[in-house]
Amino acid sequence: MRRIRHLTNRHRARSTNVALGWLLAFNAGAVNAGGFLALNMYTSHMTGFASQLADGLVLENGKLLLNALGAILSFMTGAAVCAVLVNWGRQRRLHSVYALPLMLEALMLFPFGIMGAATLAWNTPFAVPLTVLLLSFMMGLQNAVGSKTSGGSTRTTHMTGNFTDLGMELGKVLFWRRHAQLSTAPARHVLHDWTRMRTSAGLIGMFVLGGITGAMGFNYIGFFCVVPLAALLLALSVPPFIRDARSSNELLAYFERKS
Repeated sequence: MRRIRHLTNRHRARSTNVALGWLLAFNAGAVNAGGFLALNMYTSHMTGFASQLADGLVLENGKLLLNALGAILSFMTGAAVCAVLVNWGRQRRLHSVYALPLMLEALMLFPFGIMGAATLAWNTPFAVPLTVLLLSFMMGLQNAVGSKTSGGSTRTTHMTGNFTDLGMELGKVLFWRRHAQLSTAPARHVLHDWTRMRTSAGLIGMFVLGGITGAMGFNYIGFFCVVPLAALLLALSVPPFIRDARSSNELLAYFERKS
């Protein structure tokens, strides 16, 4: 628990980036799987929505077009909000610079889990219920957090890049071993990155584990299964936020004494 408190601090290390990425991948897998069972669509799958957007244009299907446009705009808005919060926190040198977006996601998940299916009935101009837009927004917000903390190397809401990285590193391993067996000439050494393999495999594994957890939770307890996910995000984001609040109070008290 003590280590979890440091995962969203301002100062970053590779180990904390990896640990935070794995936890966020678990959360994204759970939300994505639960969203599919509730809505029959994966709300973090922007590649699919981009294809759906093109299909809607070609087929002149307004509903298909609006569905994709709503999800894409919501995802992008979530990423933009994350960038605003992170840059605002950096300017003020807050310890909770990366915690603020996750806290916002948690505060959005709580009412979603408590209200449940009621949000499915809320219509929007994009021909999809409000739930789709909210989940897409949260996935964009969270994916941007992983990207910001790791300098763009970690994606937690979609696994295409991680499968690509893992496949490339496995290819390097297989190439070197087979070349060493078949060739008698000295070969140019092809280096594989075990750290990259472990990180990618961990992100994939945690995403799948989160998906299993989210699917089972939705089947057995319904929308309320996202409440523990919100609690996980709060456990990650509240400690640095409290530290900033205490620092602000101490600074305010200092200036009051001086005046």
